[in-house]
Amino acid sequence: MLRQIHSLAGLLGALLLALMGITGAVLSVDPALDRLDATAQRGVTVAQVLGRVSARFQGVEQVQRTASGTLLVFYSNDAATGAVVVDPVDGKTLAPYAPSQVSRWTKQLHRSLFLDTPGRLATGAAALVMAVLCVSGLLLLVKRVGGLARLIAPLHGNRSQRWHAEGARLAVAGLLLSALTGAYMSAATLELISDGAQAEPDFPARTAGGPPLQPSSLDALKATPFAELRELVFPMSGDPSAVYTLRTTHGDGYIDQSTGALLVYRPHGNVRLVFEWMYRLHTGEGLWWLGLLLGMCALAAPWLAGTGVVVWWQRQRAKPRLRGNSSAQSADSVILVGSENNSTWGFARVLQEALRHAGQRVHCAPMNQLAARYGAAQHLFLLTSTYGNGEAPTSANQFLARLGKLPAQAALRFSVLGFGDRQFPKFCQFAQDVDAAMSRHGWQRALPLAMIDRQSPQEFARWGLDVGALLGLPIVLEHTPVHPPTIPLRLHERVDYGPQESEPSVVLRFSAARSGGRRRLPAFEAGDLVGIMPPGSAMPRFYSLASSARDGVLEICVRRQPGGMCSTYLHGLKLGEEINAFIQPNPQFRPASGKAPVILIGAGTGIGPLAGFVRHNTGKYPMYLYWGGRNPETDFLYEPELRNYLADRRLTQLHTAFSRVENGQRVQSRLIDDAENLRGLVRDGAQVLVCGSSAMAVSVRQALNEILAPLRLDVEALRSTGRYREDVF
Repeated sequence: MLRQIHSLAGLLGALLLALMGITGAVLSVDPALDRLDATAQRGVTVAQVLGRVSARFQGVEQVQRTASGTLLVFYSNDAATGAVVVDPVDGKTLAPYAPSQVSRWTKQLHRSLFLDTPGRLATGAAALVMAVLCVSGLLLLVKRVGGLARLIAPLHGNRSQRWHAEGARLAVAGLLLSALTGAYMSAATLELISDGAQAEPDFPARTAGGPPLQPSSLDALKATPFAELRELVFPMSGDPSAVYTLRTTHGDGYIDQSTGALLVYRPHGNVRLVFEWMYRLHTGEGLWWLGLLLGMCALAAPWLAGTGVVVWWQRQRAKPRLRGNSSAQSADSVILVGSENNSTWGFARVLQEALRHAGQRVHCAPMNQLAARYGAAQHLFLLTSTYGNGEAPTSANQFLARLGKLPAQAALRFSVLGFGDRQFPKFCQFAQDVDAAMSRHGWQRALPLAMIDRQSPQEFARWGLDVGALLGLPIVLEHTPVHPPTIPLRLHERVDYGPQESEPSVVLRFSAARSGGRRRLPAFEAGDLVGIMPPGSAMPRFYSLASSARDGVLEICVRRQPGGMCSTYLHGLKLGEEINAFIQPNPQFRPASGKAPVILIGAGTGIGPLAGFVRHNTGKYPMYLYWGGRNPETDFLYEPELRNYLADRRLTQLHTAFSRVENGQRVQSRLIDDAENLRGLVRDGAQVLVCGSSAMAVSVRQALNEILAPLRLDVEALRSTGRYREDVF
């Protein structure tokens, strides 16, 4: 429901909000420009300033002080009539006063769309829509990242989703302030609420009627600080009964021109003071620095409108379009889907089509549509993502409650497949909850719970083999998510390790191949992923990058896997040959900025991005590498580079473990050996980055939990604060 509210409000108000943002950003510059003409006048009274003004101007009719402190003088005499900006320090003219026509036009567009009352209603409604978008968007973002504590954590999703969320994260506070104050101002202008303005004070019944004094001699003006002045209207010349009209930030009154006494004074009420502050917070008048900040946030409105529409359109296109979907009562197999952004439906569609091609009748539906009974079905497949901090995605948020009200179906066996990201503390938590609840309510499990990290096509294909074995059918699951266009890369250099081994490793360095007359690598950082499309396959294989674009090469470290299509292809490349690839950002896997120590742990080719992190540690912050290989004689990957990094102090310590030597060790054992040092580093705020196989990662987590136990910490505690991150395969 929250997402539907956010989407609907955004779509309805996109164009108007973009217009309000642009015009608001333009107007935000005015207070800063006014500030340039203003001179600080602390402790100076209105009388003192008027003494300087009167010495230079005759026939002064009115003076105004803007909220930013600019002094405007309006005068009329036999020689001239006009208005000028005046320096209150010496009374000298700074510039003629001529209100900007552009500013006036923009202000009318921003406030009323040139439509008077209907326009003010529209802009007021737009302000309310923006407030709803800010609140709902912030709640969605908190859920998405897994809690308020992770609000500044790296964001996931496709490019449009990240751009939209990043813009919102940077601008939401300013946009919310502008929206709330703008809605208040609109309501006050339309007289829906009071602005606290009162009628002018009652005109005094009598005045002294004596000869007028100089403005600098009037006691009431001597008692009024210049910083509180809004406006002073001079009495009509030659009329002894005329008075000065004084307006200040605190109230209005009349001053006798012959005695200087304050004849009548009416202070502003609290409602008016609130209105004045709302006005200043919305416009930046008197708070020029806030105006500029709000202006920069306002520029995010058209950005968010554009990216929001793109995200909505992508979500609409990703909605399931299922062919040959059988009814719930006639199906042989049932697929229920839990998805937040529709990506899980793509995997469900592949499973449905594979089962149909194998001769099965398949019913596919959201998990919230769990039926009380499925007539002929024997297998129930539950494919679900996890939203935010272990919560149910939108299409499954009623599933557990519904499950508790329905009896288990003895003839129907279930299998749960979870989709998630191991960087989150509660990886595939909802899938785990579903699997446990199904079993607890008496349903029979067909396959063990399976969990897929970052929508890995390879892991999905492996799960498909288990499904095929379960059903006795030739099931092949190949799902190719939508990826960016590939770019050509030319092999520039290769370093082979253990070529005589059955599973040799190689470091490959690619340069940009000429494409469209240009040779340039795309932007990427060490730790990002490169998707490589091997010939004859539409399914990319992903490898962690050991370089950044500023190194001038794209570098990966690859071990040849028995029967591995892509690894075999890459190992067979010759210098000068080209591949097609694309970059997938992986911002959650890289060292955090700052001087805290960094602990790098890896095994085998997992050293690639870790070596890249060390290479770019030009600040020479504490960095410790624990790495496990097979034999130092054949596959000590990056050995020369690591020795150089130790020498120039980009790498603080190197701890290696080799398994295929006498008394061999694995990296987790090396961690245990250095437990005291690791505890000290963690006490100092160290971040831990792990890269390598999933089996290695499990052993490393177990070892670190043992090491951290005396500190009353564990891996999950570090992960929840962003201090433990993995890139495993």
